[in-house]
Amino acid sequence: MPSTEVGDRDSRGSLGTVRNAVTLLELLGEGPAYQQLTDLAERSGMSVPTVHRLLRSLVLADLVEQDPRSSRYSLGPELVRLSHRYLARLPILSALAPYLAQLRDLVRSTVVVQTLVRSAVVTIDRVDGPDAGLYREPHTVRNALSTASGRLLGSRAGDDEWKAMLELCPEGERSEAEASRNAWSSAPWLLVEGHPLGPPGHVAVPLVDGQGTALATLVATVAPGASAPEVEAVAGHLTRAGAAAVRTLGHA
Repeated sequence: MPSTEVGDRDSRGSLGTVRNAVTLLELLGEGPAYQQLTDLAERSGMSVPTVHRLLRSLVLADLVEQDPRSSRYSLGPELVRLSHRYLARLPILSALAPYLAQLRDLVRSTVVVQTLVRSAVVTIDRVDGPDAGLYREPHTVRNALSTASGRLLGSRAGDDEWKAMLELCPEGERSEAEASRNAWSSAPWLLVEGHPLGPPGHVAVPLVDGQGTALATLVATVAPGASAPEVEAVAGHLTRAGAAAVRTLGHA
């Protein structure tokens, strides 16, 4: 954790101010929905006046909101608008759009599109299947190496990104991840199995462009205990749809 002196000194320059503001946004994205000023100062290593000044600017921009009753802070609604603008400009989502509903019907389960943001897997599109049930999780963020998507994308990322993901990986799973990186990076698809009493399993395929860059993954849920032929059939449908979408990018 940076010292208060360093945090305050950095905040005097424009680059330091932006860095400190991003730090506060990241902290607000963790833990409770609304957080105290003093807690944010302690966790960030910045002084209370510095954090208060930055939060005040972020509130004015709607990037942060302050509860008028508790005076605590949370992420603001402007982030939603910016994220939608960002997603609307992702070519891979436009390329996948014609295929997702048809793919959902073929595999008879929920289909999602996921990507890697730093060390987390983020769902950026979703078409619910008959397995969705009453309770949905449309805005999921997962630690990368606990998911099929994260293993496919993370293993194909650079060494610095891979190291950051390993640091967040539970200690018991870290050695397995280190030993599996080469296999994951060349796998045409991966399965993370579910549990009969818990969440379903997920099979994911990487969407790789002509330059070899993994853009995202297509993921479908599979019932716990699904047979190998059933899983392979789902993976085949995902692979064909993903390949068709990536081909359209090459013609754009």
